[in-house]
Amino acid sequence: RTKELMSTGESITAGPFNVGGHDWMIEYYPNGENPSCAGFISLFLTFHYDADIDEGEPVEVRFSFSLVDQVEKQMPTYIRGTGETRDFSTATSIWGNDRFMRRDALEQSADLKYDCLTIRCDVVVVSNSKVDDAGGHGGAEALMPDIHQHFNSLLQNKVGADVAFQVGGETFAAHRCVLAARSTVFMAQLFGPMKEASNSVIQIKHMEPKVFTALLSFIYTDSFPDMYEDNIKLCEICKDTGQGQEDEMSEAVDQGQDGEAAGDDMGLLQWLQGLFVAADRYDLQRLKFICVKQLSQRIGVSSVASTLALAEQHHCRGLKEACLKFIQVQSPPCLQTLMTSNGWGHIVTTYPSVLNELIAMLASNQRK
Repeated sequence: RTKELMSTGESITAGPFNVGGHDWMIEYYPNGENPSCAGFISLFLTFHYDADIDEGEPVEVRFSFSLVDQVEKQMPTYIRGTGETRDFSTATSIWGNDRFMRRDALEQSADLKYDCLTIRCDVVVVSNSKVDDAGGHGGAEALMPDIHQHFNSLLQNKVGADVAFQVGGETFAAHRCVLAARSTVFMAQLFGPMKEASNSVIQIKHMEPKVFTALLSFIYTDSFPDMYEDNIKLCEICKDTGQGQEDEMSEAVDQGQDGEAAGDDMGLLQWLQGLFVAADRYDLQRLKFICVKQLSQRIGVSSVASTLALAEQHHCRGLKEACLKFIQVQSPPCLQTLMTSNGWGHIVTTYPSVLNELIAMLASNQRK
């Protein structure tokens, strides 16, 4: 309801709360921080300067925002933030994301319960005058785990890499032990009796380089990639490769998509679908769980057929139910558009049992 009560540029403030001996606040803009991002929600972390206790020195901070599942596993399901640090000071007291999430995606999100949502902000004070002294206040916050940063550096600098992957014409260096520790499939592939165990370069077929990049990033850092910023370039990839990609999900992609998911949205959707397939392929259950959440939030008339086909192909009941529930509440004109699309034709011919389930659901609605 806040979007109806507040205009673009108006915010709700949470806090202050104390981390590293400093006070911080969260600024939430339900209709965007400025007109250029009016279709998004904006989130910012604000340094609450107190002249009586703060010494004027910049405070180096690493932070991220995420939506939290309120009912199920209390897991962050939509994460925005980089591993980079930001300097907060009296001159620059606010950092954040003006395009944290599309407002329409939030409204369809499973994380929005009874018109309420939970926003989590993870703040790590890396260095400041208060915590540099071992006896200073807030030292515990400065010593929070940062192992994901070290593993990300290991991935980026390739020191000790002992295996390479060829993906779509690009080569990726990695570490066998890290991959095997994170994925039972990689364990069997790299240390089992399979042929790849002795190969120095392993060919990965039916996967886009951008998807494999995200897969490796998650394996090394256990963090979901920043989708909005990472996918600015994805639109160009989609234009270059077209929609007839010869990968595991090509059959499921609706060739008759309208303008609803065009541009960046189409690139993001294809990237998410590819990452979902990769997570299932390499038995990365947490990544698969997050992908299901993200795909469920982006179901539309032009994307539901391809997403439903993926769910059925990879035996994902949760994603399948989200698609069927979306179809169940559509108006007759939307249903007609959906039923005449190429993607729905693929569903009917390949997964006829899905059609039976949908008919049963629609019949149940009529009886009510």
